[in-house]
Amino acid sequence: SNFQTSITQPKRHTSIATMMSTVRIATKSAPSAARCMSASTDLLTGYGDDVFRGAVADSYLSKQGLEAGTIEKGEWVKSPEMADKVAKGVLDWATERGCSNFCHWFQPLGASGVRHGLSGQVQNAFWEFDKTGTPVWDLKGKDLLKGETDGSSYPNGGLRATHTAGGYLNIDPTSPIFLRGDAMFIPSCLVSYHGHALDEKTPLLRASQAMSDQGTRLLASLGYNVEGLVSNIGLEQEIFLIPRDMYVDRLDLQMTGRTIMGKDAPRGQEMCDHYMAPLSFATGAKECMAEIQEVCYKMGIPLRTRHREVAPNQFEFAPLFGTVTTQIDQNVVVMQVIEEVAAQHGLAALLQEKPFNNVNGSGKHNNWSIGTACGTNLLNVGQVAKNSGSDQIFPVIMAALIKGIDLHGDLMRLSIASPGNDFRLGACEAPPAIVSTYLGDDMTEYLESFRKGGNDPYTPKTKTLDMGVDVIAPLEVPAEDRNRTSPFPYGGHRFEFRAVGSSQNVSLVNTVLNTLAASSFSDFADAIEGGAKPRDVAAAALNEHWKVIFNGNNYDEAEQEMLTKRGVWRIDSGVDAIKEYTSPKNTALFEKMNVMSANECEARRSILWDHYVGTVEMEALCMIDMINQHIIPSVKEAEVGPLADLETAVGTLKAAIADIHAEEDEYTKADKARNLRLETMVSIRDTCDAAEAVVPSMLWTLPTYVELMFLDQTTK
Repeated sequence: SNFQTSITQPKRHTSIATMMSTVRIATKSAPSAARCMSASTDLLTGYGDDVFRGAVADSYLSKQGLEAGTIEKGEWVKSPEMADKVAKGVLDWATERGCSNFCHWFQPLGASGVRHGLSGQVQNAFWEFDKTGTPVWDLKGKDLLKGETDGSSYPNGGLRATHTAGGYLNIDPTSPIFLRGDAMFIPSCLVSYHGHALDEKTPLLRASQAMSDQGTRLLASLGYNVEGLVSNIGLEQEIFLIPRDMYVDRLDLQMTGRTIMGKDAPRGQEMCDHYMAPLSFATGAKECMAEIQEVCYKMGIPLRTRHREVAPNQFEFAPLFGTVTTQIDQNVVVMQVIEEVAAQHGLAALLQEKPFNNVNGSGKHNNWSIGTACGTNLLNVGQVAKNSGSDQIFPVIMAALIKGIDLHGDLMRLSIASPGNDFRLGACEAPPAIVSTYLGDDMTEYLESFRKGGNDPYTPKTKTLDMGVDVIAPLEVPAEDRNRTSPFPYGGHRFEFRAVGSSQNVSLVNTVLNTLAASSFSDFADAIEGGAKPRDVAAAALNEHWKVIFNGNNYDEAEQEMLTKRGVWRIDSGVDAIKEYTSPKNTALFEKMNVMSANECEARRSILWDHYVGTVEMEALCMIDMINQHIIPSVKEAEVGPLADLETAVGTLKAAIADIHAEEDEYTKADKARNLRLETMVSIRDTCDAAEAVVPSMLWTLPTYVELMFLDQTTK
């Protein structure tokens, strides 16, 4: 086998032991021809064997006398007798797959960017002693359905305390049970003794139900009767893969997931040479990505797409579309698999939004659509017209969504408020913090005509491109171009929320989208059921909320100013966006749709502010240690560089941290942390990078951007 090696020059001032440690060997072998052949022919063998649904579940449940599709229908969770039968089938399946433990798998609040796997769990072996004292496999229906845990030791915003610590776990039947290794994972919700949601998932399920209930009402008022609605999403996950030996030599990367200092490499992304370039067989990245896919395929995660992204060492995975709860659960698993498999290949996966300065950060585009229970995509104009028999339903749906986007753009901004995203939004790598929607000229012209009384149906246009070569057939493409600067563009059949951060659990994002849709659907249904004509209701909404539609360049500062004056929601600060959780408008919305109470909104606001402050504090403390333990000693030994400024910077950071600790008001504390991060620490970073620029390389003890970001060029 060929081993991947990365060898750095020994530092002149280091010990023999340290010099030896600079020879770093990643123990994962390069892919052989046989390995590649096996992957191409056997990749789908066993797909989904480790997820309990479909044919896999039916084959075990039929032996318990249950009909096909029982697990998908979800009604079994309400019947103890059926639950016992399902548990027997699950036990047989799990033990045959080599599994011996189970857990209720839930998603605590405040986890993004800090909690490995973004989940909580306690794994228990599923066996008990029989009457003779012999251990035997055992799993009962009650074991599947519910569990209990400590609700006070997770971020809870004051909803729990040590003396009122009860937390209760309840199975989520909308997302399938899965296996990994010797453990079985039961997707679950976490609530307090009083029923308050303590997790990411519970409000999402409530919002999904509200959207289904109100959307079904609206469609019925339009003459289209359906059994319910579902939201479907597809999530594009961007990451960085860097040499693990370099990662473990950077305190900031280990503790915070990003570099808080580091001089730019001579080369960045200015040549666009990394984007969609071939995955190289000469580094560990391709083999790592292939194994990530294989692990996911066993769990039924359709991680179909892989490619290089714009920045050096940046990559992306994307799955097929799926229902919102399943897709989010699977994305949480994918993020954990990425981190763990990368380590096995001598790499470190960075999921944080902005690991490196002056190159693109990472996002997680949230492609969102709404469909009927029978499979009609309500954002697909052709499907809706064909299956409903009416071409007037689609514009009503679009008008309702445009109303929701305009009214609740503050909530959309809140849903993507994270420390990492404060570095990305509006930086020509992610849309700005101004929430508009792009529809394209054709759709905009159609809705313009509709609101003025036009009756012509919308027919998506196409155009033909002549390649100018006889042997290549003409190419038919959509008439609309792609607008990658819009935070929420309509892409024909879906909306794409492009501003979502890569480290996020996107439950809140989709809770907001489903809630704003539910509210608009409810308003429309109320008016139509009260005697108003559907066209009049939709036209009035379009007239009132037309300002949120913008098809231009969102990166253009003049256009940003125009949108701000137009009254489109703009909240530049993530800390200020979080404040919107408890605005009267938003608490009223969440309570009306039975998604969250005012107490739950207030708790989540506190958790997000605490998360922001905690993230900044970790970064500031890392900066202090790195200056004291690396940069100042290097500057002193080299006898060059801004020594006095560095010593002053340490005092400045310590004083700022102390000031934040002394502040009692939650908002002020978070705002001070934001200013420390985006102003003070940015200035101190410039000082650190200036030192790196003049200290000789053999005296610089931190891995550089060249060593961190260029696998293709530095792997030996």
